[in-house]
Amino acid sequence: MAELAQVDLVGVGLNATDTVVQLTEFPQSGAKVEYTHRSIMLGGQVASTVVACQSWGLKTRYVGKLGDDDAARLHKQAFADLGADAQIVTVPNTPSLHNVILLDASGDRTVLCQRNERLVLQPEELRREWIVNARALHLDGHDTAAATQAAVWAREAGIPVVADLDDPYPGIDDLIANIDYLVVNHDFSCRLMDDRNLERSLRRMQSRYNCRLTAATLGENGVLAWDGRQFLHSAAYRVPVVDTTGAGDIFRAGFIYGLLRDWPLDRLLDFSCAAGAMNCTAAGARGGIRPVAAIEHLMATCSRYRTIHVSWLMTEEQSA
Repeated sequence: MAELAQVDLVGVGLNATDTVVQLTEFPQSGAKVEYTHRSIMLGGQVASTVVACQSWGLKTRYVGKLGDDDAARLHKQAFADLGADAQIVTVPNTPSLHNVILLDASGDRTVLCQRNERLVLQPEELRREWIVNARALHLDGHDTAAATQAAVWAREAGIPVVADLDDPYPGIDDLIANIDYLVVNHDFSCRLMDDRNLERSLRRMQSRYNCRLTAATLGENGVLAWDGRQFLHSAAYRVPVVDTTGAGDIFRAGFIYGLLRDWPLDRLLDFSCAAGAMNCTAAGARGGIRPVAAIEHLMATCSRYRTIHVSWLMTEEQSA
């Protein structure tokens, strides 16, 4: 067996095929609403993050599970076209995950998710060499047991673990205990800590699980990060929004890109916000992935939403 190549990033987690439906208005219950366009696009949290990092010049590996249908072939071809290594577990006679994404006129999306237990990646389906031959590991935690196994192997090998978590799945405590950089959606930490105060929740989450950094993405309010000593806020960039699908996935890609280049945290967060914002300017989870130079141009020329103060954010969160 040939020796497995060393990569910059290995990602273990979701892939999906998305049917993106653009609506003139979001339907009320029982209504009939016309749609303007429908597209079939590739997505998935970790898969999209890996694709972005590979397109920016990092060497990547994706580990995930697919069926044996046309969608699986599309995913495999997309990784091959980019030159990314793909270690795919195939489930015979099973369709791959397919989501339906409804876009309203403002670009906000509603995701109708599919779940097939046969497509849950199992710990015994992983190989340790897939994980430890990398400079960083990225997880979404969806297949929690497999993600935890991968994180344990990475920790044992001294490899930093980045995670994008949006739901407190069963067994999530064991996973978070092996995460270094925990970048969650805006309410995950509050739900996990049972505390509506975001500042306090990020502090408590970092302290409880001994993460190097905890951060929450906040949509138009940017991102708030806690590194164990101080909070750092990075404001979002003002762009014409077509589709917010995948903005968080590409934000994480920007975070990993900066992390592997040892950027200061403020530059890393600014780049991540810009990468996520650019992805919103086109349809699909990966439609707005742009070259690093284009992202840096956006950072230099684009206006931003106002920088928030932590105390203001807490008031807004608690009054919502």
